[in-house]
Amino acid sequence: MRKMFHPNKISIIGSLVGLAAVLVWRIREGRTAVSLKKIVIPPLGMATGFSMFIVPAFRIPWTWGLAAFLIGAVLLAYPLLKTSRLVQQGDAIMMQRSTAFFSVILVLAAVRILARGYFDTLLTVEQSGALFFVLAFGMIVRWRLNMLREYRKLTAGGGTIAVSRS
Repeated sequence: MRKMFHPNKISIIGSLVGLAAVLVWRIREGRTAVSLKKIVIPPLGMATGFSMFIVPAFRIPWTWGLAAFLIGAVLLAYPLLKTSRLVQQGDAIMMQRSTAFFSVILVLAAVRILARGYFDTLLTVEQSGALFFVLAFGMIVRWRLNMLREYRKLTAGGGTIAVSRS
């Protein structure tokens, strides 16, 4: 008898639901002013996901985790950095996204789903999920750190600053 809800299918469905949630969140987030709290809280909240490594089934070698974090921070964060910037509008600082921002989010999600489909054939679903969590965390941390740096520049000075400047 074939399983109706195979773990790999559930993980893909979960990824698609997560993608939809991220898109809705980004649309709503773009309508309100950026604050220090709004920059810092998402990666801190996401960091609680590292508690998954308490469960042995989710554990991966340190080198894999480091590689996943670096791929996320160096390669996958780059398109996010290039398609978003902070602008000052009166007293408020707003996130301004290029028209390509949501396309980048969709492409990153597609890459993640395809790569995860491959890795799910080599690793357990739990290990694959852990690996892609670390990858996403690296991407978000770099993006938010750049955003924080640029937010501080704007609050100290004024004008428009691209989040991607290094």
